[in-house]
Amino acid sequence: MKIMVAGASGLIGTQLTADLRRLGHDVTAASLSLGVDTVTGKGLETAMTGADVVIDVTNAASFGDNSALDFFKTSTKNLLAAAAKAGVRHYLALSVVGTPELVESDYFRAKAVQENLIRASARPYTILRSTQFYEFINGVIDLSAEGNGLRLPPALMRPVAAQDVAAFLAELATGDPLSDIIEIGGPEQFGIDEIARVYLAANEDQRPVITDPSTSYFGVELTGDVLLPGLGTRMGSLKLSDWLYQSMAA
Repeated sequence: MKIMVAGASGLIGTQLTADLRRLGHDVTAASLSLGVDTVTGKGLETAMTGADVVIDVTNAASFGDNSALDFFKTSTKNLLAAAAKAGVRHYLALSVVGTPELVESDYFRAKAVQENLIRASARPYTILRSTQFYEFINGVIDLSAEGNGLRLPPALMRPVAAQDVAAFLAELATGDPLSDIIEIGGPEQFGIDEIARVYLAANEDQRPVITDPSTSYFGVELTGDVLLPGLGTRMGSLKLSDWLYQSMAA
């Protein structure tokens, strides 16, 4: 099977490309660093030629302003147009759990636009929403820094390893398009503040974590279980403690 991976140089894209090639697929890795620009369209038609499946794991460079919306709107339109021209039979895209409930955030509003463009297109599709990656916990912690400590909400989430997400995307790519949105999450449930304490302790970081329900997450105050996946979600297998051990060893 010929598969084009858009965003192949990113966290998920790198793992996904390796997984697909290991499974014997003919993979075209497409990203800005590899000469394919999904925003300008440069190199896109050539990269898409002959593809049976396109996997969109592109991401915006900025999370806190309108640039994310501009990126996802333009990039997704270009990818869908190129997929239609190439006769791609399955458009598979990665999104984020909680997107519909978090559209007050610039980034999540941009992801909602991306999802809507895919659903409104004539392409058979599957959208996989994932919970927060373990690999991005450090970024969430950095954004919460306040003085000598950290301020984080206790909102619940089920973080997941990037390798589990990439493996599920590879599995979905070889199946029929679902024309639906499905989800993946991690095997354990934590409060965001609790995850931070575990991560900091593992890294011998003594900064205190202040639990504050009013603290925003990407510009949105969290209520309820908006970051938790729904029933019937695929669960990753790698636990946070095991991922921390692996990342420390690496």
